[in-house]
Amino acid sequence: VLPLDRKTFKTPRRPYEKERLDAELRLVGEYGLRCKREIWRVQYALAKLRKSARVLLTLDPKDPKRIFEGAALLRRMNRFGLLADDELELDAVLQLTTQKLLERRLQTKVYKQGLAKSIHHARVLIRQRHIRVGSQLVTVPSFNVRTASEKHIDFAVNSPYGQGAPGRVARKRAASRAAAGDDEE
Repeated sequence: VLPLDRKTFKTPRRPYEKERLDAELRLVGEYGLRCKREIWRVQYALAKLRKSARVLLTLDPKDPKRIFEGAALLRRMNRFGLLADDELELDAVLQLTTQKLLERRLQTKVYKQGLAKSIHHARVLIRQRHIRVGSQLVTVPSFNVRTASEKHIDFAVNSPYGQGAPGRVARKRAASRAAAGDDEE
């Protein structure tokens, strides 16, 4: 029987290593992450990508498995914007960093495109259903944005920030202005 849920992150071997703790805290602040587990999750995903690249590199270059799976891995890395078109070889997968993966998150993209005032504001906008990618509403800040859908990140259609109806506070202010206007007449 296969387990339905699998590990998504791996805790560090040494919990109190000063350099690592400082580096993690810097990443949490820079990318507006909720907790260290979000870093560990990205590091775990990166470790799996690098491991598959390492395994493929041990095979013979003419091996059908290396040709087929290697091409698939590189195509996937390219689609997610982790590797550029000119660096499509397995050695480049080993050079990937945690920052490179964190740069591809929807939260980072929303902030870098100027839709949010800060990286934390970007996270709030995403969670509160104000951001869509293409025509799909996305509420997950850690959503990995593909290069093709990068230019389609925008405010949701029914969001007050987009073309939607005004929000609660805007409606309340409009009502109080209207009431103040009635008093003057």
